[in-house]
Amino acid sequence: MRGRMISPGKARGEAIVSKSPIGFYGGIDPKTGVVIEKGHELEGQCVKDKILVFPQGKGSTVGSYVIYGLKKNGMAPAAIVNQETETIVATGVILAGIPCVDGIDIERIKTGNRLVVDADNATVEFK
Repeated sequence: MRGRMISPGKARGEAIVSKSPIGFYGGIDPKTGVVIEKGHELEGQCVKDKILVFPQGKGSTVGSYVIYGLKKNGMAPAAIVNQETETIVATGVILAGIPCVDGIDIERIKTGNRLVVDADNATVEFK
C-alpha cells in the first residue's frame, strides 16, 4: 500500500489497530505505553514496539509531547500508520523520530498482521 511519508524511517512488527481516533494526552500512558482512555477499544493494551494503526489523532496539542515521551521512555510504537495524520500526531512523530505514513486504507489491516513500514518510500506492506 502506498501513502504519504510523514516522518522518515523503517520499521517492522505486529499491527495493533484501532478503528477509532487516538488521543495521546490522557489516552496513552507515556511511562508504560498502555492505552488508558476509558472505553477506548485498545484500553489496557500496550503500543510498545507495535505498528500502531488508527484513522487519525484527536485532542490536545500536548499529545505531541506524549508521543515524544513514549519514545524517550522506550515505550513508543515502532511506527504509526494513519488514514490521515493531523498536526498533533505529525509533530509528535517527527520530534520522536518515529516512522509514520498516512493515506493508507487502514480497513485492510487487522490487529496481529505483521507489517513492514518503509516511510522513506511511503509504503506499508504485509510481511
